[in-house]
Amino acid sequence: MRKLISGIVEFRELQLPKYAERFRGLALTQSPDALFVTCSDSRVVPDLLVSTHPGELFTMRNVGNLVPPATAEGISVGDVSEASAIEYAVLVLKVANIVVCGHSECGAMKAVLATEARPGAPNLQKWLHHASTAAFRLEHEGALDASLKPHDQLSQLNVLVQLGHLMSYPIVRTQVAAGALHLSGWWFDIATGDMYSYEPTSRLFEVIDRQVAERLIARLEA
Repeated sequence: MRKLISGIVEFRELQLPKYAERFRGLALTQSPDALFVTCSDSRVVPDLLVSTHPGELFTMRNVGNLVPPATAEGISVGDVSEASAIEYAVLVLKVANIVVCGHSECGAMKAVLATEARPGAPNLQKWLHHASTAAFRLEHEGALDASLKPHDQLSQLNVLVQLGHLMSYPIVRTQVAAGALHLSGWWFDIATGDMYSYEPTSRLFEVIDRQVAERLIARLEA
């Protein structure tokens, strides 16, 4: 806590003057371009990784970057917090993009692959059920990249499964079909600092360098 409290003072004295005008402009409204769904892991820092400023990214974080699927009526089968964030982002903020971002060395993915449940954590065990389809796909279909560790293989497949869960929400399907919403699957490698984007044609996560970035942007603008 000492570091956090000292950090508040440091921000107030050194950084706030740079952002004061922006915060005044954001005081009554926000218009982020994307909903960024990622893990609660302390090593994943969305605004740092994508170089965004306050007001540019609507972020939803939870253990394992999971999205409980919805019924045909659009009701979440899991915690309604995630469903509420999706509804608010799509219906109120009218974001143009939703990104699901997994990462390497994810503790949630390791827990999914563990043979025994962690004692005293029944809520965690129930929550991780939303990654069970990814585990099934890894076992029966194999990895996208066999060179990765098993939990990283699962982490990549989990991104794709959660994108599928997003599409179970009628409001998401409607906006995607209308061309008003685009879904992307990303994966962050902590050791290298590289961000990867899933490419459906190659069925691989490709590192987002300048060339790939230009291709992704051109696809969004087409």
